[in-house]
Amino acid sequence: MPSRRQLLTTGVLSGAAMLIPAPASAARAAAAALAAGKLDASKIHKYKTRLPVPAAMPTVSTKGKADRYAVEVRQFRQQILPPGMPQTTVWGYGSAAHPKTFGYPARTIEARTDRPVEVTWINGLIDAKGRARPHLLPVDPTLHWANPAGGMAHRDMPADFSTTPTRYAGPVPIVTHVHGAHAAEEADGYPTAWYLPDAPLPRGFAATGSDYADMREKAEAYGPRWKPGQAVFRYDNDQAPGTLWYHDHALGITRLNVYAGPVGFYLIRGGEQDLPEGTLPGPAPGPDDPDGTRHYEIPLCIQDRSFRTDGSLYYPDSRSLFHDAFAGPYVPASDIAPIWNPAYLADAIVVNGRTWPQLTVEPRRYRFRLLNGSNSRTLILKIAASATAPRPATAAVPFWQIGSDGGWLREPVALEQLMLGPGERADVIVDLTGLAEGTELFVINEAPDVPYAAGVLGTDYQPANIATTGQVMKLLVIPLRGTDTSVPPEHLSLPAAPKLPDSAASWRVLLDDLPSVALTGVNHRVATLGTVAPDRTQTPLRWHDAPTEKPVLGRSETWEILNFTDHSHTVHLHQVQFEVVSRQPFGIPPKPRPAESWESGRKDTVLAHSGEVTRVKAVFDRPGRYVWHCHMLEHEDNEMMRPIQVA
Repeated sequence: MPSRRQLLTTGVLSGAAMLIPAPASAARAAAAALAAGKLDASKIHKYKTRLPVPAAMPTVSTKGKADRYAVEVRQFRQQILPPGMPQTTVWGYGSAAHPKTFGYPARTIEARTDRPVEVTWINGLIDAKGRARPHLLPVDPTLHWANPAGGMAHRDMPADFSTTPTRYAGPVPIVTHVHGAHAAEEADGYPTAWYLPDAPLPRGFAATGSDYADMREKAEAYGPRWKPGQAVFRYDNDQAPGTLWYHDHALGITRLNVYAGPVGFYLIRGGEQDLPEGTLPGPAPGPDDPDGTRHYEIPLCIQDRSFRTDGSLYYPDSRSLFHDAFAGPYVPASDIAPIWNPAYLADAIVVNGRTWPQLTVEPRRYRFRLLNGSNSRTLILKIAASATAPRPATAAVPFWQIGSDGGWLREPVALEQLMLGPGERADVIVDLTGLAEGTELFVINEAPDVPYAAGVLGTDYQPANIATTGQVMKLLVIPLRGTDTSVPPEHLSLPAAPKLPDSAASWRVLLDDLPSVALTGVNHRVATLGTVAPDRTQTPLRWHDAPTEKPVLGRSETWEILNFTDHSHTVHLHQVQFEVVSRQPFGIPPKPRPAESWESGRKDTVLAHSGEVTRVKAVFDRPGRYVWHCHMLEHEDNEMMRPIQVA
C-alpha cells in the first residue's frame, strides 16, 4: 500500500479525512477538558453585547519627522463574555501614559505612507508590587523556545530535563512584530530579540534574548537608547496603504502570548497609491471620538477562544487533550512534548474582544478591515439572513473585497464567501443600501472545526458547529443618518501596486510534520520547514539550523512552497509584500491554477494547501536577518519557522 508521502507526491490524497479526530479519542479529550472546568461554549448567550470599535492609539508626539508612541503590554480584566458572566483576565497593549487605553484587542496605530512611526514597546507584565508576572497560560519548557531560565549561556535553546517538567512559571518574554511592515531587521521583532520586564528576576535568568543586544546596537545607531524592559522600533512606512497588525513574536511562546490578548491593527494610509478622501466609507475611529460617534470604517479582529467557568481563558495544559489523546510517556522518556498541542481550535468566537457581538448598522455602505487573528482556525465568512441556516447558507449580501494584506486588489471582487487563513486580512465593502429598518443579518463561518484542508463543504469537510463556531456576529439595521457619499464598490478604480519584475531565481521549500522516532504510531512530534532539492530530496530543518534561504538584495525571486502535511497552512514571509503566482497539485501535468481573484494584490501571508506547490514572487530590498514561518501559531512555536538571510 502506498505511503502517505507517496500519495501526496502523486497528488492523490485529498487530506480532509486525515484531519477528522477518531471519535473515541476526541470524546476522551473533550471529557477531560470539561472536567478541568472548561465552559461549554453553547451556554454563552449570543448577540447580547455591543461590538466595541477600537479607537486610534494616542501618540506621545507628532513633532519632527516621525510620529512617536509608547506602547506597553499589561495585564487587566475585561468583560469578554456577555454581561452577567465573569470577567476575563487578559493581556493587551495600550498607551503607557494613558491607563484607560489598554484593551483586547489594542487600539489601532494609524500611520501615513512615508511618514515614519517610532514605537517604544514596553514589557509591562509586572504586578502592583513590581514583580514579574507568570504566564496566564501553560508554557511548555521542553520546546525550542526563549527559555529565560537557561541564563545567558542557554537562552533560546531547548532545556534538558531528567524528569517530565511542569509548566514554566517565570517572567514572560515578549517582542512585538508589525505583521506586514517593510521594516529594517532591528525593528522587525526578531524572535530571539525578546526581553523580560524591568523587574527583579530569579537568580540566573537571562533578561534578554540572544539577538537583543545586536538589534539594540543597530537601532541605537540612528535612534534613542533602549531602556531595560523595552525596545524602540522605527517603521518607515515606505509602502502602499494596507491593513497590517501587530502582535507578539517571541520564540516558542507566540501562540500563548497572542492567545492571551496582545494584538492590534496597524493601518497605513495616504500617498499616491491611496484613494481620494471620501471615496470609501468613513470615518474610521479616531483617538478621542465623542460618545455616539458613528463609524463607517470598522476594524474587525476575529479570533476563537475558550473559557473556564470562572471566566478565565482556557488553553490545553496537556498533550493528552489533543485529538489523539496521547497520554505519554513524554520528554525525557520520549520525544513528545508534554504540554504543546499540534493545533488548538477553540469553541467560542470573539470579535474585537467580545463573544458573538452585535453591531448596529445603517442602510448604507461600510468598510470592514477584517483580520483572522486565530491561532490555527481558518475562517470562511458569509453574510446570511439566518444564523442557523443549513450549511452551505445562501449569502444575503456579498463582500466586495478591495484589498488584502498589503494593499489594493487590481479590481473590486464580489464574493459570496470570504476565506481567511490565520494571519490573513481583507479590506472589504459591505453595501447595505436599501435594507429596511429592523433587518437582521448574521456573519457566519462555514469553515471546519479542524485545521482546514481545502475541498468542498459537505463532501471533503463538515462546517463549523452551527450553534457555536459557525456564528460570528450580528448586524442589526437602524435608521439612516445623513447621506452616504461613498462610491459604490462596483464603480471603484483601485490604485493597485505595479506587478513585480520577472523572477530571476527560486527557493524550493517544504512544509511537513514529523512523527515520533521513539514511539511507534505517534504522529505530530514536531512541525517543520525545510528544503526540496532539484532531485526532489527533502531536508527537514529546525530553527537553529543555518539559513538556507538567502535572497539577493533587490532581485525578484519565486518561492515554491511544497506542503507535505494533511492540511492547509498559512505561510508568512517577513519584510516583503509578495505576489501570489499559482498553485499546482504534486505530480499533476495540467497547467498551474492562477492566484485567486481575491489574491490579485500584494500579500504577506498565503494559504498553502495540502499536496500542492504554492508559488509566490517576492523582492527583498533590505539586508539582514528575517524569518519565514507557518502562521498557525502552534506550528510556528515548535520549529515551523526558519531564518532568512538577505544578502
